[in-house]
Amino acid sequence: MRRGKPLGRRSARRPELRRILIYCEGECTERQYLLGLRADLRGLPVKVEIGPRHGVPTELVRAATKHQMRAAHCREDRFTPYDEVWCVMDVEAPSAHPDLADALREARAAGLSVALSNPCFELWLLLHFQEVRGYRTSEAAQKLLETHAGCGYRADRKCVDYEVLRPLHPVAARRAADLRGAAPLSPEAPRDVNPWTDVDVLVNGLLAQRREARR
Repeated sequence: MRRGKPLGRRSARRPELRRILIYCEGECTERQYLLGLRADLRGLPVKVEIGPRHGVPTELVRAATKHQMRAAHCREDRFTPYDEVWCVMDVEAPSAHPDLADALREARAAGLSVALSNPCFELWLLLHFQEVRGYRTSEAAQKLLETHAGCGYRADRKCVDYEVLRPLHPVAARRAADLRGAAPLSPEAPRDVNPWTDVDVLVNGLLAQRREARR
């Protein structure tokens, strides 16, 4: 006698994973952090690239836009476009990048997302260790991060130990959200408010996709 299929609920289908492309300016700090995060995501389709020239946000945005356009025709990208494309950029202080406004405008027009830090990416790392209030130049933020020796950061080589930062993400994300919550409501707030960062929005989205993939 032929046995029928076992009764019971069918196993739920795993959610389709979103392909994410991230372009960053920094060859050291940002790249090391993002590569550490990517390894922590355990196989999710996340690609990290370095922009063509540090300190020129428009070139970063244009490189990311071109990459997205060619992805569907490129073996390296599995002939598949990305669902999200992010540019990780700094405002810099005391002198902001002169083409930052153009870069943000081009990113919006191309449908790219931007994770922006004012003054610099090191602010996001600092929030893992302490509250940050009051204006900071890029140099001051980097020097302050040096005082937290556990993360391995030094301004002269800009290395960072992701494993030290990983368990501190929830508190860093809360502090980043608090900074934005205290900022004046203005379309120009990300460029004009110091300190400011929304790198946590990018990271939270990636971690949420990892949780979905595990269900």
